Amino acid sequence: MKTLAFFLASLRWQDLVDLLLNSYILFRLYVLFRGTVMVRVLTGLALLWIAQSVSGRLGLILTSWVIQGIIAAGALIIIIVFRNEIRSVFQARSLKSILWGFPRHSVQTPIEAVTAAVYELARKRIGALIVIPAEKDLGDIFQNGIPVDARISREMLVSIFWPGNPVHDGAAVLNGNRIAQVGAILPLSRREDLPSHYGTRHRAAAGLTEQSDAMVIVVSEETGRVVAARSGRLVPIEDNVSLTRMLAEHTVQAAPGAPTRDERIDYAIAGLVCLMLVGGVWFSFSRGEETLTSLEVPIEYLKPGVATEIVETSTGAVRLDLSGSGPLIRALRPEQVKVQVNLENMGSGPHTVVLTPEMVRLPPGVSLKKMTPTAVDLTLDVVGEKSLPIQVDWVGPLPKGVRIVSVEVTPPRTRIVGSRSELSGLATIYTEKVSLTGITSSGSLTVGLVLPDGITGIAPGAADRVTVNYTVAPAKP
Repeated sequence: MKTLAFFLASLRWQDLVDLLLNSYILFRLYVLFRGTVMVRVLTGLALLWIAQSVSGRLGLILTSWVIQGIIAAGALIIIIVFRNEIRSVFQARSLKSILWGFPRHSVQTPIEAVTAAVYELARKRIGALIVIPAEKDLGDIFQNGIPVDARISREMLVSIFWPGNPVHDGAAVLNGNRIAQVGAILPLSRREDLPSHYGTRHRAAAGLTEQSDAMVIVVSEETGRVVAARSGRLVPIEDNVSLTRMLAEHTVQAAPGAPTRDERIDYAIAGLVCLMLVGGVWFSFSRGEETLTSLEVPIEYLKPGVATEIVETSTGAVRLDLSGSGPLIRALRPEQVKVQVNLENMGSGPHTVVLTPEMVRLPPGVSLKKMTPTAVDLTLDVVGEKSLPIQVDWVGPLPKGVRIVSVEVTPPRTRIVGSRSELSGLATIYTEKVSLTGITSSGSLTVGLVLPDGITGIAPGAADRVTVNYTVAPAKP
């Protein structure tokens, strides 16, 4: 009990938000893909991940690597194989239904009547195109449909597609137990991988299901074969039993109404399982077996609005002893850890700053065990600016028989920025070293300036390079 109480007391509000947010995301994915093959595949990958974690704990290195590779390949296969299902889920639902809504039962379509009509049309080689919507409104996808609002029956469906009927070339759109529209023109698919024997009806079925969550039944007038289209995939139907089963699966779709009692229980169990799964993953990352590490981290000095400069420090970095779960420590990067010291309201002169845990910035789940040193000595001085003459730093001997009679530096002065204590001791600034060895005639050269220790830099707008013009004459005998 004490351990549980300590654990609950150590939870931050950020931890609770983290757990609940990720649990809800996982739960929404279950709700959206519930009843599909993808859920079973994802469940299998989750079990593999658990097996991989267990094998890693037991020291089964090869087994852990193999399972990890299978998981990576499985994730890629899901994206490729189920891309149409994933796309249809997010295309066919509004943002509200994705984030909050639940699939609910609607008025059932009379499956037996639809199946009987389809196979009567197939026996008589009469082409047909029947649309059974799910959740998404199809009004902005197809066009030119004629509203009829007729009760679904085998005779009505057969008569709609009977040759000579003015609307037999279009699609019949069902809505629950009613025929909502006839003669609808569906968008054609632009896919190039459809078999050549598929005609316009098949392309229309694929085109509509690529853009919605509807199911479309196609009857070929050339062959009498029946094909069902869902999520852009065309599936041949072998017999009326297969069609009945597919229609039964599809017609349990979202519609106005509340979830049933069994559905509420199912969702409650699913939510609890999602919370447990996310909690287990979170615990393994943030509260797993403690691992220690040490990092050497440079100190960052913050100086908001303070015109001072650091002249001297006792150390530029601190050593941090950190702890956390194994996965977090292994994933820790040095740039994620910062030690920041605020110099605001500190005047010029020597200071001793005590380093506290509040100055250390760590990723969530990583804690500070020890910091060395615990204090840093530094000296601050007011930043100033000074104009100094520039002098050429000649090195080496001149060749025999020549001498330099004049030197002109352009510009002759520059301005430097630094602490006032450092600037006060400077009377001139030197150029980079210029060798006299190769000078035999008059000329010019461009060289940079060398900043003394403790100087911040060249003032804005001041010269950081100069031109040296020199005149050479024969040496006096």
